[in-house]
Amino acid sequence: MLNVKSLKVAEDRLHCVDALLGKGSFADKVLKGGNVVNVITGEIYVADVAISGKYILMVGDCTPLTGEGTEVVDVSGKYVTPGFIDSHMHFESAMLTATEFSRLSLPTGTTCLIADPHEVGNVLGKTAIKAMAEECATLPHHVYLRVPALTPDCPGLETPGESLTSEDVQEMLEYPTVTGIGETQGVTCMRFVYEHKYDVVKDTIAATTYARDIGKKVDGNAAEIFGADLAAHIICGGTDISCHETTSKEECMEKLRYGVYVLMREGSTQSNMPECIRALTEEGLSSRRMLLATDDMLAEDIIKKGHMNDIVRRTIERGVNPVEAIQMVTINASAWHNLDKIGVLAPGKYADINIISGKLEDMNVTAVYLEGEKVAEDGKLVVELKPYTYPDAVKHTVKRGRVSADELKIPSAEKEVQANCVGLIVMQNLSEKYSVRLPVVDGFVTSVEDDLLPVAVIGRHGQPDIGKTFIKGFNIKNGAFAETVSHDTHNLIVIGTNYEDMAAAANRVIEMQGGVAIARGGEILGEMPLRICGLMTDELTGPQLVERTIELHDIVRERLGCDVPAPFMHLAFLSLATSPKWKITDKGVVDVENYKIIPSIVPLR
Repeated sequence: MLNVKSLKVAEDRLHCVDALLGKGSFADKVLKGGNVVNVITGEIYVADVAISGKYILMVGDCTPLTGEGTEVVDVSGKYVTPGFIDSHMHFESAMLTATEFSRLSLPTGTTCLIADPHEVGNVLGKTAIKAMAEECATLPHHVYLRVPALTPDCPGLETPGESLTSEDVQEMLEYPTVTGIGETQGVTCMRFVYEHKYDVVKDTIAATTYARDIGKKVDGNAAEIFGADLAAHIICGGTDISCHETTSKEECMEKLRYGVYVLMREGSTQSNMPECIRALTEEGLSSRRMLLATDDMLAEDIIKKGHMNDIVRRTIERGVNPVEAIQMVTINASAWHNLDKIGVLAPGKYADINIISGKLEDMNVTAVYLEGEKVAEDGKLVVELKPYTYPDAVKHTVKRGRVSADELKIPSAEKEVQANCVGLIVMQNLSEKYSVRLPVVDGFVTSVEDDLLPVAVIGRHGQPDIGKTFIKGFNIKNGAFAETVSHDTHNLIVIGTNYEDMAAAANRVIEMQGGVAIARGGEILGEMPLRICGLMTDELTGPQLVERTIELHDIVRERLGCDVPAPFMHLAFLSLATSPKWKITDKGVVDVENYKIIPSIVPLR
């Protein structure tokens, strides 16, 4: 017996059949004479697209389906494509609610988002993930979540606000809009986790096995691993996984050969697609399992450049056929995510449609249809998205008193030490090892290099720990900035040229209960509260946040002298303990490849 939902689907299908076969019904809408991009066959040809309710009736000559009440939209000379899918992203990276993110992304043609909420999960566990899932369920387009199998990803190397294990997965997989398990970072450094944290391997397998048994998907996270390590990672995920951490042609080729869906990342601070796409353009490998994703995208970049339409544009510029690039954000993505109602223009599929004007390779999306209704035109929403306010239960998450400048310093009784420092790699979430001799002045280790700056990760989940070292590559000339966006456990991270300004910036973030603050000369030059888990805001719209973010970036560049693009996002990734080589957490300097904390300073012998 059909349930209420199934009965509605059956009624809709019958209505579509009536419209097609002449039972006095016609199409509600016909997009007339466009250049249809058929992502199934790889063709482009002139055809109509007929729509009834939320569904596509047919693609072809739709004149017989056009009645007196049919809305006919002339799209001749324009291109008609399925709506685009971002296969892996984090709302937290944009610092916006899902609603406000969608307000920016929908007009660019992105009609489906696959979001991973493990950032809020690390701060507040199931409470925060459920809150995000409930928000996503209110949105008009297709927004799905992948929940974490584990928090923290590196037990013993970092401290989260809440811990999640396989015991929590069953409940989270039942939340609305949840389609599977997100990036399995806990087994990224596969060999060393196996040798040192065997329970993590067992727990990951338990979680992913359960997810597979109930028909859910599992995302991998196989950064810079090959051979047996990669094979073991794939098996941990249940053999059919994705990976958005692929950074080289060689990695891409091996993963494709193993059946991994490679999500080629093009975010605000990570650009991996140009290298990965060489597996297609130079080696001729099939693109069926090559997808595009952003991972971490600033709201500012969406407004300035676009969302998935811009990523497709960049991919075409790398020598990929435009239709093949579009397949990477449509049919390839819907196949991986098992979303059988979207990703193609075909009878019975949802009428999620983009209209592209001008040259196809320019990806100028001028109209967006979502389930048959126009939702955006000329870069503007034409439907209302009501603002969404999060409950107090996911706010007030900074459990830390004020810090002093001396608490951020590294003490030593030596005259000189060897310091284990972290080297920034611009436009990657990878980092370098950097060891250097440093003097000790008045009992504290002191940098003598212009571009070797003190950094600290301050525990904000109730723990007293403060990890300290130095960072090379930020090139700040004056002042400091701090934020509670610090992957993945999101303790408070601060960098600067002097400890007084570092303390001032950190303490302002603590007072705000999360966010970003910039200090110079003891004065707060700029700030932005992020009260939802210290990561997001429901107090600002997307454009308002972008305006504030641009102001903060300008302050960092002009008043602090830092020319690193997206400096807050780059700083946030320096605590990502799953991504090689050396990182900094509240526990200290992390040797990621060997899964251990190493001392920030070593006496000279």
